[in-house]
Amino acid sequence: MRLWIGVTSLLDRARAALTGNRDDGALTLEWIVIAGILVAAAVAAGIVFRDAISSELSNLP
Repeated sequence: MRLWIGVTSLLDRARAALTGNRDDGALTLEWIVIAGILVAAAVAAGIVFRDAISSELSNLP
């Protein structure tokens, strides 16, 4: 439930930034971009680690 409230609050602030109230949502839009970059980095790291672990598992007897 808290996640849903957080997401809706974030979307409301982003909507406010896009509809003209720039001061209220500017920081939110920056955090959305930062969060997107962090998610992309986590996905990339997951792929790299999965491949490395699979490679090492094939070396086990």
